Amino acid sequence: MTSAALFTAFRTIVVKEIRRFTRIWVQTLLPPVITMTLYFIIFGNLIGSRIGEMGGLDYMAFIVPGLIMMAVITNSYANVVSSFFSMKFQRNIEELLVSPVPNWVILAGWVCGGMARGLSIGLVVTLLSLAFTSLSIHNLVIMVATVFLTSALFSLGGFINAMLATKFDDISIVPTFVLTPLTYLGGVFYSIDLLPEFWQGVSMANPILYMVNGFRYGILGVSDVNPFVSLGMILVFIAVLTAIALRMLARGKGIRH
Repeated sequence: MTSAALFTAFRTIVVKEIRRFTRIWVQTLLPPVITMTLYFIIFGNLIGSRIGEMGGLDYMAFIVPGLIMMAVITNSYANVVSSFFSMKFQRNIEELLVSPVPNWVILAGWVCGGMARGLSIGLVVTLLSLAFTSLSIHNLVIMVATVFLTSALFSLGGFINAMLATKFDDISIVPTFVLTPLTYLGGVFYSIDLLPEFWQGVSMANPILYMVNGFRYGILGVSDVNPFVSLGMILVFIAVLTAIALRMLARGKGIRH
């Protein structure tokens, strides 16, 4: 295929994905906004007023980067896993696989579609947070790099989950039993400096901790981990999941029968 044809195929997948989640915005965009608003009110205003400061910052300001990242992670993942599995379930994906479109274009299209939704929700939550606290950007490059790479990473994770899933119940297992616990234990609502030394070490094994703290450093300038280590780990995870996803596509894992 020519470069123009490859770009057309890529753009078609991305536009289709964007139209999909914007068409049903009441199901895809509104619920996370309502959820994040409740987090701001309950944890920020009600509980935060009793906690006072965290890491030398107002508690509301401290949790905002984590809540933004939580929204980006869950929505990037959810968009790809639901969309790709639906196409697989309806057997529409087979038409795409027999076309001359390379596997990397298919993967890139779905990942960018997931990023579009995740980053859109992240932007809305960021604007919403300004009604509760003031934010300033400490390091724009680290902030943007962390949120974009994290969105890409979890879009890849959603793609792999969709390929492995055999029924609709399977696409809810990872968000329920993996993503949710790791997110809540990933330093969104607290600094790991508050934990005993043993649990600090355990927390360091949580990859979401690095993403949340990298993003928090970009906005607030405080972090429990080195932000460059965070970026390095995200890049490694992206490389590994990309290789796995491309290999699964090449073998037709969970698609070809």
